[in-house]
Amino acid sequence: MRFFDGYFLMLTVLLGLQGFSCAVNASEKIVVVTHPKNTVQFLDKKGLIDLFMGKYSAFPNGKLATPIDVEIETELKTQFYQALVGLPLARVNAYWSRLKFSGRVKPPAIEKTIDDVKQRLKEDESALAYVYESAVTDSMKVVYRFD
Repeated sequence: MRFFDGYFLMLTVLLGLQGFSCAVNASEKIVVVTHPKNTVQFLDKKGLIDLFMGKYSAFPNGKLATPIDVEIETELKTQFYQALVGLPLARVNAYWSRLKFSGRVKPPAIEKTIDDVKQRLKEDESALAYVYESAVTDSMKVVYRFD
C-alpha cells in the first residue's frame, strides 16, 4: 500500500510540473528567426503571413525564403499561427490541405524538433522559423517579435 501512496504522490508532482511548464511556454514570447548572414533585417507581420501561408516564396529582397514549421512542438506551432493569422491550428491545417491538393503552393518545410530547426538555421540562409525567445542562439537572427 505504501508503494501506491508514493506512486500517486510522484504522479501528482509530475503532472503538476508538466502543467507548470505548459503555462511557462504559454506566456513566453515567440520570435521569428533566420540565418545570421541573411540580409533581411526585419519582416513585418503581413510579410510573415505571406511567407508562412504560401502567398510568396521569397523575402522582400527577392531571395528565396524557406519557412519552417516545427512538427513535435504543437503548442509552439499553435501559439504561432494563432498570433500570426488568428486561426486555430486545425483551421491552418485544413487551409494547407486544400492548397496542397490544388498543387499551387508549397507548405512550410517541416523539422521535427527545435534542435532540428536550430541545425537547419545554421546551414540554410533561406530558412525562416519561429521559436520561443529563450531558444534563440548566436546562430539565429531575430527578424520579428510577437507582442
